[in-house]
Amino acid sequence: MIATNQTLRPRDLLADSPELGSPPLVYRRLVEVINHPRGGAGDVANVIREDTALTARLLKLVNSAFFAFPKKIETVSQAVSVVGTSQVRDLALATSVTDLFKGVPSELLDVEAFWKHSLGVGVAARVIAGLRSEANVERFFVAGILHDVGRLVLLMRAPEQTADVIAKARERGALLFETEREVLGFDHARMGGVLMNHWKMPEALREAVELHHDPRRAQRYPIEAGTVHVADIVATALQLGNSGERLVPPVSAGAWAKLGIDPGVMGFAVEDVDRQYSAAVHLLGLALED
Repeated sequence: MIATNQTLRPRDLLADSPELGSPPLVYRRLVEVINHPRGGAGDVANVIREDTALTARLLKLVNSAFFAFPKKIETVSQAVSVVGTSQVRDLALATSVTDLFKGVPSELLDVEAFWKHSLGVGVAARVIAGLRSEANVERFFVAGILHDVGRLVLLMRAPEQTADVIAKARERGALLFETEREVLGFDHARMGGVLMNHWKMPEALREAVELHHDPRRAQRYPIEAGTVHVADIVATALQLGNSGERLVPPVSAGAWAKLGIDPGVMGFAVEDVDRQYSAAVHLLGLALED
């Protein structure tokens, strides 16, 4: 925990924090296998099989409306073959990352509502990427799941300062990320970007996480950042969980234009988000609201 009278810097919040030192072990092992010159789909399946909880989640997911495959997928090997090795890697990260954030003060954040919101953003990002016919839509799903993890780092490592931010934002009726910038000198998105760097994640993921409130600043991956930005607003407007933010952030007109999506299809997209969200929410051990 950082002292209240100490100037905060994002990288300092990760120092001496072994629980946040690296991404989930299963993800790291999958990266090693996929990057190995002789690694293949069978090796990926073997890594998945060693984690019984992940095996159950993956098989449940591939047989749900999230994918809507016409035939039942019976085995992990089939799942890897049908979904793809990189996609399975990304799904493993998305469904395992919650285990890293166990120390969040419950009086400051409803953690279950937070992960429901993150899942909603991931699903919305996946649907938007599908509308654009992007390759590997699961990487957009991961970016959505991870977009607000910087807020969890702040709550775990600087709870008193973060409590001050929450109180000031509510008192003023202001957006949390804007209040973070004023009080802390940076926001949770920047904190998330630093964490992605710390974990040695792909640059596209770092930029999507760090710039989801300011996608116009994205230099290399404006589509990724813009997709997560719009997905965040969609999920917030649909009230899919709650990240702690009480207001709906404004949409960036530039980001929307960059995505080039016909507004006329958004009604169908929202229906798809609802369907996929309902199918995927149980992955994180969550329950749908009544």
